Amino acid sequence: MNARDTDWDGVRLHVVTGKGGTGKTTVAAALALALASGGRKTLLVEVEGRQGIAQLFDQPPLGYEERRIAVARDGGDVYGLAIDAEQALYEYLSMFYKLGQAARGLKRIGAIEFATTIAPGLRDVLLTGKTCEAVRRKQGGRFVYDAVVMDAPPTGRITRFLNVNQAVAGLARFGPIHHQAEAVMSVIRSPATAVHCVTVLEEMPVQETVDAVAELRAADLPVGGVIVNMVRPDPLGDQLTRAAAGQIAREEVSEALHAVGLKVDETVVTALLDEAQEHAQRIQMEREERAAIAELGLPTYELPLLTDGVDLGGLYRLAEALRDQGAA
Repeated sequence: MNARDTDWDGVRLHVVTGKGGTGKTTVAAALALALASGGRKTLLVEVEGRQGIAQLFDQPPLGYEERRIAVARDGGDVYGLAIDAEQALYEYLSMFYKLGQAARGLKRIGAIEFATTIAPGLRDVLLTGKTCEAVRRKQGGRFVYDAVVMDAPPTGRITRFLNVNQAVAGLARFGPIHHQAEAVMSVIRSPATAVHCVTVLEEMPVQETVDAVAELRAADLPVGGVIVNMVRPDPLGDQLTRAAAGQIAREEVSEALHAVGLKVDETVVTALLDEAQEHAQRIQMEREERAAIAELGLPTYELPLLTDGVDLGGLYRLAEALRDQGAA
């Protein structure tokens, strides 16, 4: 598949959110790799200060500078950035209020801590602002990055996080703060942005995804796709219904095992039947969750469960799966 032949042509900011435990950071990293393939250049941004990106790519902790962290298929590059709100505030004050090094003097009198405490939304303004600056940045008339992927906050607060600049623009009705907030929202609300929700096939994460999509739509924020992570294979096939109902006969299992040269006792047969029933019931539940996701009417992608854990090789496998399905 051509690197530009995707479901998200024209999208330059991919915001990845998801309930805790769904593998949101892993999916964001895989998406950045997928988008960089074919000689492109992507930036993977972390805003929660957990250094999850550095761990996934087996890199030293990321700082407040953009650093190459991986090479994608066919020579593309992935850069990483951990946005620190304090550093972003220094940059903001220097850029808009011409304070220069004097901005750092504010730290000595506690002004930085005071500002982020008295106005907690300020932190989100700084994080989204720095990300959107990277999206807009050009060099020699061309965008520096072909795409920016944000490992964003969880679904429970993603709408508030992305919409914070709307509130700021309303409070500060003129001046550099107002103009900066409007510039950020012009990126976030544009067709160049897509907010992707990561979930697993379990009731609570799927319901949180459904709720998040409804909130994003209500706030007129650009909803992207749903990425279903850690999908298990279904080895039972058309035997699923029988297994879930406990209707597979013991004799069938015993005969099948003996046919391949395995001698087992009744305890083993019982354990196998119990495991098959539990697995079948889970698969049936997952099918119900898939139906709930399908009702959202969004492009949906599935990533396999990596039974050996997520290492760098696993990230490349997930990136390839996203490309194969048209997500990148």
